[in-house]
Amino acid sequence: MDAVTESITKNRQADGALRAMVARSFGPGQIPDGEGWAEELGHGWFNVAYKIRLRDGRPVVLKIAPPAAVEVMTYETDMMRTEVHALRLVAEHTDVPVPAVLHIDDTRELCDADYFFMEFVDGDNLGVVGADLAPELYRAYQVARGAANRALNGIKGDHFGPLLGEATGGTWREVFTGIVDDVLADGARRGVDLGWDYELIRRTVRDNAHSLDEVTEPAFVEWDLWDPNVMVRDGRITGILDHERALYGDPLMEAGFVAVEMGELPGDLPGFLRGYGKDTFTDTERLRRRLYNLHLMLIMVIETVYRGHTTSAQYDFARGGLTRVMESLGHGK
Repeated sequence: MDAVTESITKNRQADGALRAMVARSFGPGQIPDGEGWAEELGHGWFNVAYKIRLRDGRPVVLKIAPPAAVEVMTYETDMMRTEVHALRLVAEHTDVPVPAVLHIDDTRELCDADYFFMEFVDGDNLGVVGADLAPELYRAYQVARGAANRALNGIKGDHFGPLLGEATGGTWREVFTGIVDDVLADGARRGVDLGWDYELIRRTVRDNAHSLDEVTEPAFVEWDLWDPNVMVRDGRITGILDHERALYGDPLMEAGFVAVEMGELPGDLPGFLRGYGKDTFTDTERLRRRLYNLHLMLIMVIETVYRGHTTSAQYDFARGGLTRVMESLGHGK
């Protein structure tokens, strides 16, 4: 069993509730019996996920949104609906392997949150096995990740921002600066110590926001396509997981590009870039990437409070990363 990460957003349910969800989704004849039919899957920090073995032996995955009473960050509102929509978009418009959505229940009759069932993806988690792979095989998977990410970015939207948002005509500069404002408001609401003045960060984004004006076409951005969300087997990607943070924006926001301006984060940048088909960056593109890294580090610092982390490892790492990004944008300490 995978190691299970802890977060107060994980909406764990008793066996009786899980059986009721199975019955509603697949019929009473598929209610599991015996022992060991439900296994919590690890690694994710937000939704709880279970591998469920139906009575006929078929494995499926159940994801449950956070409890209604748990406060989440602004951008995390309705993330489960976003994921379901993203899965359908990817399946319809690309050949990138993603699990099929099998059943959705947003009635909140069986538990206090939305949930859905999807196909179980057979494979190894690249975030787990990557360090043990032969270097050439790991590089091959990174090339495949880059190619898959390029295909995802080929999906185009009619607006910038949330997938399920409305076409308001807002520019990418307006939308992205608003996204950062929301993250900063989340941090201020919970009194999170960033190590930097909130207003200075807000001003830094606006001082460099001219770089965002080059982005005029809304592209599907997966945003969370790290190794732990890639399943692999026999030299190929068998599935891409966790699409709840997808939005329409600038492809340079993708996780694979983080190391362009922040090399200490894990991953294989040359392999990803080769698969993606991009190996050079203009000064303006690199400036945009620094802004996106600033946004990422802000989230990584602030979410530790909303998740109720019991250790400071992520907070400390992200605080250091935030300082390095601010320094790259002209602010020393």
